[in-house]
Amino acid sequence: MEINFDGISVIGFDADDTLWVNETYFRDTEDKFADLLEKYETKNKIDQELFRTEIKNLDLYGYGIKGFVLSMIECALELSNNQVAPKTVSALLDLGKEMIRQPVELLEGVEEVLQSLKDKYRLIVLTKGDLLDQERKLERSGLSEYFHHVEVLSDKKEKNYSDLLEHLQIEPDEFLMIGNSLKSDVLPLVNIGARAVHIPFHTTWQHEEVTEVVDNNGYMTMCTLTDVLKYV
Repeated sequence: MEINFDGISVIGFDADDTLWVNETYFRDTEDKFADLLEKYETKNKIDQELFRTEIKNLDLYGYGIKGFVLSMIECALELSNNQVAPKTVSALLDLGKEMIRQPVELLEGVEEVLQSLKDKYRLIVLTKGDLLDQERKLERSGLSEYFHHVEVLSDKKEKNYSDLLEHLQIEPDEFLMIGNSLKSDVLPLVNIGARAVHIPFHTTWQHEEVTEVVDNNGYMTMCTLTDVLKYV
């Protein structure tokens, strides 16, 4: 469904899996985690327990690699009945450091889109996760020059967006959000009167999946980021 893009003056971009690759590294690490714990449980059970632990800990740790690593260690202790070897815990810490050190891999078309839009709109980054890690990735990406503002949110719910737009003196009806998650980047914005573009990424964290049927009034789904240039 097409939407009206008239009146847009500010465009927000999600970062992970919208500007650069992220979720792929989490899936790869989950597989390595299952390999390290295979003596205690099946892979399917390990995956389920790790996800359960992550969700339980979200209120404590928030989103990002550091909370993920802590959840892996806690899950390993639980699955092993506190018998997991210290070298395995050390290996889990190394997996987290490996994730943090991953090079920033920009998604196709990102620089082309930002270069085209930077003189027409005020561009901002709205992401969630660990502040230090996200700042580091933005610096490594080479994209900082395109953005007027960068905000790392503790969560992406309607109130988070409303408070931020008010703080930045942006009216919802002049704001467009672009992201890969219906749950975090699209529906909350539509619900507060903004508009959004959904660009699915091939891998989505289970927590970000939307299973119920939703009305797409107020947002468009596009195949690639460069498709945005046909409309704005």
